[in-house]
Amino acid sequence: MTEQSQPLATTSETNQPSQPTHGQLVIIGGAEDKKNDCKVLREFIRQSGGRQAHILVMTVATDLPGEVGSDYLDVFERLGVEEVKILDTKDREDADRSESLELLRWATGVYFTGGDQARITACLKDTEFDRLIHERYNQGLVVGGTSAGAAMMPEMMIVKGDGETNPRVEVVHMDRGMGFLPGLVLDQHFSQRGRIGRLLSALAQQPVVLGLGIDENTAIVVNGDVFEVIGEGAVTIVDVANITHSNLHKLLPDEALALCDAKLHILPSGYRFNLKTREPVFGETLGDNP
Repeated sequence: MTEQSQPLATTSETNQPSQPTHGQLVIIGGAEDKKNDCKVLREFIRQSGGRQAHILVMTVATDLPGEVGSDYLDVFERLGVEEVKILDTKDREDADRSESLELLRWATGVYFTGGDQARITACLKDTEFDRLIHERYNQGLVVGGTSAGAAMMPEMMIVKGDGETNPRVEVVHMDRGMGFLPGLVLDQHFSQRGRIGRLLSALAQQPVVLGLGIDENTAIVVNGDVFEVIGEGAVTIVDVANITHSNLHKLLPDEALALCDAKLHILPSGYRFNLKTREPVFGETLGDNP
């Protein structure tokens, strides 16, 4: 079927976007399809309220906010959303303006574009906008992001690092993220840029045991403790809770990292994973959290 023949689902018979008791995250590994079936973006729209969604596109990560914002405005409107607005916060003062906060209160879905994740935290972290978006998320707001907009989701984010290399301490630089997805390390453009080495390097240096690598045009939809994979690629999950050996404590920055008995999961579209139990979930629908 073509995209024109695939209507979006509405979520309320009263033409009001329905909101759950807690928010959802739609975390995209970058390079999502914007021209054909747009499966990942359609799911973000559905989670945000279908045709009745109020989508706020955040261009804070990019240095081309006009061009990037216009692209997303076009694709969201083409997919049937009538209420789409763009917000570009160039600095922390922009983030705390009353107009910015009103747009955030208006939105049912907030979408962070790609670019540089460090720009997101520099402009938004510890602002009134930051406080309000977490409050809204706890009330049911859907927060989505692609590439840099995905990288910023954890409490500690990968800012930059080398791909296609073996794990070493110097491979990756970490900093505070926006804290929507605590307790793990996340990377994007994963298979396409050979980032297993830098994910393992980041994971070994953080007080967490779970790492996620999300492929391009692939997303996880997080509902409580459970996420579902959608899109054309896969999500790589590394669990280091029960490793039997690591040489991290004696490494110099440029020396190779050893990790023994790490657990690996590869989950394509349609598979689910419980972040609390750290196990795949079979035979349940998204939202039926154990």
